[in-house]
Amino acid sequence: MALSRAAARGGLWRLGPSALSPPRERMQPQLALGLSRADAGGWGRRSQVRSLSSRAASRALVAAVVAAARWVNTRYEQYLERSFPRFYILHSTFKTGIQALFLEVKEILRIKSKMSQQRLSTQQLPYREMERLRQFRRDVLKAIPIGIIAIPPFANFLVIVLMYFFPRQLLIRQFWTPKQQLEFLDAYDCIRRGWYPAVLRSLALAARALPEPQPRELLQQLCAQVQGGARPHLGQLLAVRGLFSGSLLALNRLQVDHVRALSQVLFLTPHLPAFFLRHRLRSHVLEIRHLDRALLHLGPGQLSEEELRAACYLRGLNSTHLGQAECRAWLEQWLRLSCELQASEASLLAHSMVLLSLNYSQPPE
Repeated sequence: MALSRAAARGGLWRLGPSALSPPRERMQPQLALGLSRADAGGWGRRSQVRSLSSRAASRALVAAVVAAARWVNTRYEQYLERSFPRFYILHSTFKTGIQALFLEVKEILRIKSKMSQQRLSTQQLPYREMERLRQFRRDVLKAIPIGIIAIPPFANFLVIVLMYFFPRQLLIRQFWTPKQQLEFLDAYDCIRRGWYPAVLRSLALAARALPEPQPRELLQQLCAQVQGGARPHLGQLLAVRGLFSGSLLALNRLQVDHVRALSQVLFLTPHLPAFFLRHRLRSHVLEIRHLDRALLHLGPGQLSEEELRAACYLRGLNSTHLGQAECRAWLEQWLRLSCELQASEASLLAHSMVLLSLNYSQPPE
């Protein structure tokens, strides 16, 4: 045993230190691998620095381009304002309208996403969101004809000409100047008020055919009072509410001419068959009724002046030339009536757009 150990030690001594160390052929790949990793780490850091610097340079370039574009646009608008003031008004109105429309679409998408996530119907939305959806739907319907006209090639020039000469008929509200907004609202109200006498005549004729004498006399007295220039009380309207649900004055039993006149009051086309006219009229009146309940939950006092005037205008009152206090008093009266009525009494709500707004400048009797 001792001899074997000595022989082993002697053998190791004869082999030399190379036997105790790994071969050079094994060390070279390991060293190369370590060096390659070090080089890769350094190259990665350098590439990351280059990437960051390139991003910073690209951002600076984009910021410089945006600043230059804004400067050019500002100089261009100043030139237009000095040399072509009328065209500048159209240009600025169009620019502001595009921005407002973009924000409107963004808000509508947010509301739609909220309805989808929370599984809400339109009637469950707050007042402002419900009103936004209603107005946006009407804007889209109004923009459909001009979109169809613009489909053929080179039709854009025709569209621009039509939009210039017929802004009220073709442009939506975002592209109206403040002066045009007042003019166009007055023009639409003039068209609407032109149908008020026809509605009252049709209502008086329908009242004569009612079988019950006492309600018939109350309704005839109410029609004569409004036709004479007086403004009715809320109690007078509620006293005849039963006549508008199951009798000849219900929406589904009105004469066709009567329905057409009411459709014009709500800015609905009268050129449809009688069934569609009645269905559209009822759906729009019930939509206003849902809005009224949401507005009552919000509180009329929470509305801004612009929202207040728009709410009155939708319900039949031309609020463009009335004071804020007058608009608020009229809207509160309307809400008291609307929230008292049932869905089956939608006909009275439609007629109240005429009965309450025709002589509002006159004192009540």
